[in-house]
Amino acid sequence: MATAFKTVEPLEYYRRFLKENCRPDGRELGEFRATTVNIGSITTADGSALVKLGNTTVICGVKAELAAPAVDSANKGYIVPNVELPSLCSTRFRSGPPGEEAQVASQFIADVIENSQMIAKEDLCIANGKLAWVLYCDIICLDYDGNILDASTFALLAALKNVQLPSVTINEETGLSEVNLKQKNPLIIRKYPVATSFAIFDDTLLIVDPTAEEEDLATGTVTIVTDDEGRLCSVHKPGGSPLTGSKLQDCITRAITRHKEIKKLIDKVIKSVSPK
Repeated sequence: MATAFKTVEPLEYYRRFLKENCRPDGRELGEFRATTVNIGSITTADGSALVKLGNTTVICGVKAELAAPAVDSANKGYIVPNVELPSLCSTRFRSGPPGEEAQVASQFIADVIENSQMIAKEDLCIANGKLAWVLYCDIICLDYDGNILDASTFALLAALKNVQLPSVTINEETGLSEVNLKQKNPLIIRKYPVATSFAIFDDTLLIVDPTAEEEDLATGTVTIVTDDEGRLCSVHKPGGSPLTGSKLQDCITRAITRHKEIKKLIDKVIKSVSPK
């Protein structure tokens, strides 16, 4: 009977749970799904991470290449993020060129990198005007069940923390670059941006970490990105229901708490794989 009611009136089905301050999957309104992270999953990448947020599964691989810096920023390297939502992760996506949701996610990640200043692009420069690192960050969704932005941001941060770049020098006589693969250095991560997403129900009720079903039924979504100093890096709100100032402040407060949870999780994982 409940299954039939959910199929015919999915929104009303959800409302009955929300009135009791819980959700059909048993979570409270402010409760996240179980979150796990595994780093170094892709041995052919320079850094990688696999993140699971409930059923949503995202993998990020970072490939580092050498290139000449741009003329107008001779002392900076490049970071090129790309989010893929292939048809294998959900029936809502089609094969072929990236759809709107994938493009929005890619732009969101690019904005997070830029606004948070998680990596100083000057750190990626090897020789001013001659040589710099390019970091290609490919984020691929393996299983889609909502909240792709939180999972992608977390996977990116964990993968970048896992990156080891070889030592590179330029031979003054030949002018060619010389790469020492035996001597590798970790990437300098200056800030730790963490995204926290909320779905808005009936224009007033906020629920954290929405599933795909909850995103479809919601009247709007909002994603808050904070760094390790509790500063706001960005607010992503693609239309939908408006938020009052007090509701937005509630979201920011919850996002700061979530940041501490994620930071603790990532530090624990990195410590466990570090050589003793």
